[in-house]
Amino acid sequence: MVGTAVAAAARAPLGLRPPQLWSGLRLGAAVAGAVAVGVAATTAALTVRTAMADRDLPDNASRWLALEIPLGTVWAEETVFRGGLQTLAGRALGPGGGRLLQAIAFGLWHIPDARKTGEPIVGTVLVTGLAGWVFGWLAERSGSVLAPMLAHLAINEAGAVAALAVQRRR
Repeated sequence: MVGTAVAAAARAPLGLRPPQLWSGLRLGAAVAGAVAVGVAATTAALTVRTAMADRDLPDNASRWLALEIPLGTVWAEETVFRGGLQTLAGRALGPGGGRLLQAIAFGLWHIPDARKTGEPIVGTVLVTGLAGWVFGWLAERSGSVLAPMLAHLAINEAGAVAALAVQRRR
């Protein structure tokens, strides 16, 4: 809800109507497919499987996968960061500056998550900031927030499914 309100207040062009919608779908699906393959491949590494086995996962996996990740995380973050913030910052700083500012904010946004899970804060900020920059580029390239939404969804869902699979095998 907050993300939608921020994007609406910024009058962000979300690109959720054709032809931008189709462009976002094509680019986002291509990136999402590559991400899913990448996540699957990394689970072959023992250190990755061990980290997944040690994660605290929600009790209700179905709710987590079907609602919390797509709506509570992906939709909310993409509309706030790539919709609202990138739009406003882009108007003030130009497209590159807008993308950079929202990427930095996106990285910093993940500090509480890093603290909660015991992940290194600097590494989390850098990795999520880089992801935010790529998500911003996907939004600009396609003209639609659907592209970064699909990429973001693939990262989160593939990681969640992999972690669930690893924990269920044990």
